[in-house]
Amino acid sequence: MEELHDQSLFSSYLKAHELENVFHQKLISHVSLWRYEQGELICSKGDQREHLYLLVKGKLKIFTTTKEGKTFILCFKHPLEAIGDIEYVQQTDMVNTVEAVTEVHMLRISHQALMRHAKDDPRVLTFLLKGITNKFYTKSNDLSFHLLYPVEVRLASYLLSVLTGDNSASALRLTDAASLIGTSYRHINRVIQQFCEKGLIERRRGKITILDREGLLEIAERNIYE
Repeated sequence: MEELHDQSLFSSYLKAHELENVFHQKLISHVSLWRYEQGELICSKGDQREHLYLLVKGKLKIFTTTKEGKTFILCFKHPLEAIGDIEYVQQTDMVNTVEAVTEVHMLRISHQALMRHAKDDPRVLTFLLKGITNKFYTKSNDLSFHLLYPVEVRLASYLLSVLTGDNSASALRLTDAASLIGTSYRHINRVIQQFCEKGLIERRRGKITILDREGLLEIAERNIYE
């Protein structure tokens, strides 16, 4: 994790995501740009709420952990996505753990600065409301997807979300896939084998490589986990 002191890059993100219309001048002085490396945690479940993060580049994985130590992936996120918005509104500790899947760039502003300079600002409140309601909308769609589509469709979608690029290879944790998709580890293994036999993917030494992205897209129908 490092702070990026690049005003040109900072301004380009504000413009690209139309944030110049959200943060007024007094508030913008409290916003900073940070870079996180792949695999680095942005925040952990139970952390004290401190900042609102805005993902402006890269991909995030959001997951939770039970008392028994089991990990459940909840979703993947792309720009523009807010982290810490629900915690700011509810005044609670961080609800989930957030990890960088790729290198990510995040805009960061403290909850304290938001309370001091934007507590009643309609632009900021509208921005937060849209983001939070979109989270509920996405959750509703995810639930429908889990209920209506078979494991093959969900797994194809998961692989397309996790493996970026035409021929990406990664050492995937199939237990993570099973927790997100809502099925057993054994079932995931069976479907992985089916995909290998169809020439869609290759599994070698614990790594999975996409061989036929178009074929996976056809099975997935839509990339629900993106």
